[in-house]
Amino acid sequence: MATILSRRLGSNGPRVSAIGLGAMGMSDMYGPADEQESIATLHAAIDAGVTLIDTGDFYGSGHNEMLIGRALKERNREDVVISVKFGARRTPDGAFQPAPADTDPVAVKDRLAYTLRRLGTDHVDIYRPTRLNPNVPIEDTVGAIAELIQAGYVRYVGLSEVGAATVRRAAAVHPISDLQIEYSLISRGVEESILPTLRELGIGLTAYGVLSRGLLSGHWSADRQLTPGDFRAQALPRFQDENLKANLALVDALREVARSIGATVAQVAIAWVASRGPDIVPLVGARRRDRLSESLAAASLVLSDEHLSAIEAAVPAGAAAGDRYNAQLMAALDSEG
Repeated sequence: MATILSRRLGSNGPRVSAIGLGAMGMSDMYGPADEQESIATLHAAIDAGVTLIDTGDFYGSGHNEMLIGRALKERNREDVVISVKFGARRTPDGAFQPAPADTDPVAVKDRLAYTLRRLGTDHVDIYRPTRLNPNVPIEDTVGAIAELIQAGYVRYVGLSEVGAATVRRAAAVHPISDLQIEYSLISRGVEESILPTLRELGIGLTAYGVLSRGLLSGHWSADRQLTPGDFRAQALPRFQDENLKANLALVDALREVARSIGATVAQVAIAWVASRGPDIVPLVGARRRDRLSESLAAASLVLSDEHLSAIEAAVPAGAAAGDRYNAQLMAALDSEG
C-alpha cells in the first residue's frame, strides 16, 4: 500500500493520517458485512498507517464500537485517533427514530459512558453530535463535551453536518478540531460558505461520502441489486431510477479521465477531495481489504492542474442528479439550511 502522510485537523486538532477509515458499513446501512473481514480490514488500515477511525455510537446500535474495540485489542490504542458521533436514536428493530438528535448535556455524558465501555478505552479522541438538535443550543452540547475534556474522557470537540453560523457559535464556546461533512465531486455545497468559515476559524474538515456511498467507486452498475437493509435504495435519491442513470454517466466520463491518469475511478475521486486543501482529510468506507488497498493508493496520486481541469470537466459542480438524501433526512441537516 501507499505511504500515507499526515495532516492536522485544523489549528487545534490532532495530527492524523491524510486518509481516514469510516467504519459504518462494517455494521450498518449497506447490508450484511463479514465481521472477520471487517476486523482484518481495520488491522490492515492501521498497519498501513491509517490513524483516524470514524464511528458512531448508533452504527449497528453499538455493534460498530464493539467491533473496533475488539480490533484494537491487537493493536496499540494510542496509535489511533477515534472519532465518535452520537445523538441518533434507534428502536429495537434497528429503525432510526425521527429527528431531532439526542444532544442535550445529560445525554452527551450518558452516551459517552456506553461508548467508552464498548470501545474498551478510557477516552475518545474526537466526540461530535451527529446532527444539530434545534431545541438544544449548540453551546450547551459543546459545553458538555468541554466538561468531558476537562475530566479526561475526551480529547477534542468535533462537529457534524452543521452550517457556518452554527460552526461560529460552537467555536465561541470551545476550540473545534474539525467538521465532518459530506464532500465529493458530486456533493460540493460545503464550498459556498462552510469551508471558508472553517478556514477563517482554523477548523479542519473530515470528508465523508467521498465516493458518494459507492456511486463514485467505479464498481457500481445500473442493474446492481441492493441487499435488504441497504439504505441507499430508500433514502438516497441519487441511486434511484433516472437519477442513477444520469449519475453513472458522470462516472463513465470520470473513468476516461482516470484511465488517462493511470488510476481507478475511486482513486481519482478520493485524490480530488484531498487536493482541495491540506486541512481536508477524506474518509473512505472500505469494508474489505481489497477495497481498502485501492482507496489508500489514492494517497500517492498527485493530480496536476491539467488533471484537475479534466476531472471537473467530466463531473462539473452541480451536475449530480438527485439530492444527497430524501426530503425527511435533508430537513434534518443544518448544513443545508
